[in-house]
Amino acid sequence: MSERGERPLLFLDVDGPLLPFGDGPQRGPSSATDAHLTRLDPCVGPRLAALPCELVWATTWEEAANTHLAPLLGLPPLPVVSWPEKSDAQEREDQWFGLHWKTRTLVAWADGRPFVWVDDEITDADRDWVSTHHPARALLHPIASSRGLTDEDFAALDQWLRAA
Repeated sequence: MSERGERPLLFLDVDGPLLPFGDGPQRGPSSATDAHLTRLDPCVGPRLAALPCELVWATTWEEAANTHLAPLLGLPPLPVVSWPEKSDAQEREDQWFGLHWKTRTLVAWADGRPFVWVDDEITDADRDWVSTHHPARALLHPIASSRGLTDEDFAALDQWLRAA
C-alpha cells in the first residue's frame, strides 16, 4: 500500500503483453470473433485481477479495451489512460532522452502513487526518467512481444506489488 492508503496502479498495454505478436499457436479457447483477438489468453484475466493493484488500460486501444478485451478476459471495465497532445518542448525533450511516448503521461496519471507499467517497448531511458520524476516506487516491466505475459512475469509482478 502506498502512504496514501491506495493500492499501486498497474498500467497495462495490450499489443505485445496481452496480444503477442509471435507465430506460435493460438492461446486457447476463446469466444473472440476477430482473428487477432484469438491471440488473447482468457486465463490472463483472472491472474491480472488477483494481483494486489488497481488495473488501468495504458494502450492506444483506449475505451475499446473495455469493449472488446475486458469481457473476453473476465475483467470489469477498467480506468483508461487518455493520451494528451504534447507540447513541442515536451516532444523535443522526449526525443532527446529517448523516452517512450507514454512515459510522461503515465507518471502524471500516477500522481505520486506507486505503479507498475507492463509494456513491450520500455527502455532504460524510461526507467531513468521515471526514477528522476516520480516520487514513489515504480516498476517498468518489459514484456517480450513474441510471448506476451508469462508465468515468470506474473511472479515478478506479484512479488513487487506485495513488497512494501
